[in-house]
Amino acid sequence: MVEHFVQDFLKRHKSDIRNNPKALMRLRAACERAKRMLSSMVQAKFEIDSLHDSIDFYGTITRARFEELNMDLFRKCTEHVEKCLGDAKMDKSQIHDVVLVGGSSRIPKVQQLLQDFFDGKILCKSINPDEAVAYGAAVQAAALSGECDQKVKDLLLLDVMPLSLGIEVIGGLMSVLIPRTTTIPFKKERIYTTHYDNQTSVLIQVYEGEGAM
Repeated sequence: MVEHFVQDFLKRHKSDIRNNPKALMRLRAACERAKRMLSSMVQAKFEIDSLHDSIDFYGTITRARFEELNMDLFRKCTEHVEKCLGDAKMDKSQIHDVVLVGGSSRIPKVQQLLQDFFDGKILCKSINPDEAVAYGAAVQAAALSGECDQKVKDLLLLDVMPLSLGIEVIGGLMSVLIPRTTTIPFKKERIYTTHYDNQTSVLIQVYEGEGAM
């Protein structure tokens, strides 16, 4: 979106603001405000006084144009959801509720794509997307403290490894010990041999991630 208006400024005023960090920062802030407006309006306008070379800039963008500019990013949302379901070995039909978390989940196109992905399931909008994580943390705190009703006490929160853990072996490769999505705490034992006979010490390099190095 910022690049769109950079090109718009260049076309209208024959001046490139990409070498002006302050102007880019102000434009980015204006684009952020416009993005939020488009969650509830079909068109957003903004004005930036003396954006670059003493030129006042007036920007207008429709929701349709905003969606067109960012469609590749929006589609990545559903790709990540699909990947998470695959990691959890779950089918989307097994999901009871889809809770929106984060300010950008207010974007209508994101909501539409998610609803389409889950075959028309109504999205849960009863929780403020900006506060959903805090609500979850409060429930977990109540469960740990014991100051809660039986329903909360019966909740079991399972944490998992976001990335695989392993050590470096011969050839600079990573030997995975704990795969990602493994429920933790978790213990794993494996026997490794030294590179040379009669070695007196071993350097153990621990790595995190999915690359084979």
